[in-house]
Amino acid sequence: MNFLRRGSSAPESAVSDEPAEAEDVVAVGARRNQTAGKGRPTRSRRDAEGRSRGPVAPAPKTQREAMKRAKSLRGDKTERRKASADRRKRMMAGDDRVLPVRDRGPVRAYVRDLVDSRRHLMGLFMPLAILIFVTVVIPIPNIQNIGSLLCLCMLAAMVVEGTLLGRQISARARAKFPDEDIRGFSMGWYAFTRATQIRKLRMPAPRVSPGTAVD
Repeated sequence: MNFLRRGSSAPESAVSDEPAEAEDVVAVGARRNQTAGKGRPTRSRRDAEGRSRGPVAPAPKTQREAMKRAKSLRGDKTERRKASADRRKRMMAGDDRVLPVRDRGPVRAYVRDLVDSRRHLMGLFMPLAILIFVTVVIPIPNIQNIGSLLCLCMLAAMVVEGTLLGRQISARARAKFPDEDIRGFSMGWYAFTRATQIRKLRMPAPRVSPGTAVD
């Protein structure tokens, strides 16, 4: 009986060992395939883009050396001035590619034309600020009182004019561009700040003359 039991258990152990050995062979083969597929270390981003490392410049030892290096990196002064002048010229012409974000788009261009097509009392804002400064400096009470009263009246008139202008321009902009999301306060404030600037200092430069009809 014992002989029969040993004989019957021997094949079972042999059968049970074969799948384990097969699994080990598969695992080793998979690892070999993984390593064989790559066979080299991963390249860095610099090497993949074909950029050479090259020697790194030493840090500047003095402030003068640092300023000299920064100046060399900025390039030629003549070229910088030329690029700046070209950029300003394009901004004055109203090129959207160089304008600030708040001035871009056909809606803002239309609002600027509406503001530039008429004269505003708000255009005297900067001269009024100078007048206020002068009345404060002059040590004469009568002149200070008259100047303060005049400035308050002009400021009140500017606020009323700016409010009416903002509402009117927002309404016309919505009618002109019905598909655009136009916010009344934002557009009115943009028109107000444009109108308070002296005409020759406005950026972009006015495209229409005062009295021109803008549709």
